[in-house]
Amino acid sequence: MRTDAPRTDAAHTGTVDVLVLGGAGVDTIVHVPELPLPYADSYMIDSGIRTRAGQTGDFVAVGLAALGLRTHHLDLLGDDPEGDLVRALHREHGIGLSALPQPAGTRRAVNLVGPDGRRLSLYDTSRSRPGDRFPEDTLRALATASRHVHVTITQPCAEALPVLTATGVPLSTDLHDWDGENPYHEPFAYAADVVFLSAAALADPERTLRRIAERGRARTVVATAGARGAYLLADGELTRVPAETPPAPVVDSNGAGDAFAAAFLYGRLAGEPPETCARYGALAGAYACTVPASRADAMGRDRLLDAAAGPRP
Repeated sequence: MRTDAPRTDAAHTGTVDVLVLGGAGVDTIVHVPELPLPYADSYMIDSGIRTRAGQTGDFVAVGLAALGLRTHHLDLLGDDPEGDLVRALHREHGIGLSALPQPAGTRRAVNLVGPDGRRLSLYDTSRSRPGDRFPEDTLRALATASRHVHVTITQPCAEALPVLTATGVPLSTDLHDWDGENPYHEPFAYAADVVFLSAAALADPERTLRRIAERGRARTVVATAGARGAYLLADGELTRVPAETPPAPVVDSNGAGDAFAAAFLYGRLAGEPPETCARYGALAGAYACTVPASRADAMGRDRLLDAAAGPRP
């Protein structure tokens, strides 16, 4: 029998399915009347302004745990109210957390969300320092206890890539809205076995996907394209993945890419072919768009598999 209940295994108690590296923090959500937001002296926000735990690493971890995968998260957190929110989120979802001290404070952002669910994110870059590092012994121990490592592109994950690749554990990463040119993203793109990114800033998605596969280790590269579905490059063959119909009205696109990645990895670890993994991702991403920005929620395993058993769009 399947169950939606996440398991609570931490890395030190046994094998972990996925270690999520980096991307922990809090978002302050502001619903605005339109995007871009015209200049005005002030706006009245009737829906309220809310701060909740959940950035890219948190959302991937929540998505994996909701699908029944044993999940652990490693990142730097401050001894501050924002860090307390992140710790509480992991306890609530039964996700193991190794939180290393971050004197600069917990990562935070402000998300402006329009009526159609689109968002504009403002990231506070003061919550990190150039010398931030994960201790190699801690990183190696957690990685080798895991079946898979998902690496966010936040600092100090770039410095962790040589240690991770040396372990031989399969890696994935999400390049988000990479334009295909910014050199910061390249070490992540070329070190991972599975690469996710958004097609939003790509003039030619196929060219970018093939370049990632040619220059790096990835045999699977996925570019999500919102309502236009996704591009899947697997073992050199490019296919289009249809978008899935959201099960409820769309209220916020925040976290849809993270949900896609989590469900894709669930399928991959279950031994499914890339096309099935991509459909899982599309279903979970569509569901994420129906979750209000004030909540950190994800599609459970029963619901995902039931939806995947239904007719294709």
